[in-house]
Amino acid sequence: MAADKHASVHWEGAGKTGKGLISTETGAIKDYPYGFASRFEDDKRGTNPEEILGAAHAGCLTMAFAFALEGAGLTATSIDTKAAVRLAKDGPGFKIDRIQLELEAVVPGLDEAKFQELAAGAKAGCPLSKALASVPEITLKATLKS
Repeated sequence: MAADKHASVHWEGAGKTGKGLISTETGAIKDYPYGFASRFEDDKRGTNPEEILGAAHAGCLTMAFAFALEGAGLTATSIDTKAAVRLAKDGPGFKIDRIQLELEAVVPGLDEAKFQELAAGAKAGCPLSKALASVPEITLKATLKS
């Protein structure tokens, strides 16, 4: 099964002073503002590509982990995942040089060793982890909670 997922951006103006609107085909994000200030100056009135990427990576990892649990005959009571995506200076431009993932889960009947194995496998097998393989550092801190 293959399916294209769509997103779009409308931009007006120059790089530093311009403004953009980001949308997704589902409408989950619709004409959400972004620009230089929300990307580089911590302006919370808009989004940025890195936080959207982080949300996507966290969502992908979480679902991959849920499927890994299902394959092991287990079901999580809860899974909470965070992603921190770092945009760093790279010569005259920028690059994403690190993604830190944190996954916390409550999984009845799962021991720590198997939990770590399944979490690591989910990280490795998640389609976004594969797509982001050029990022020099992608870490996962996985915590099994009771």
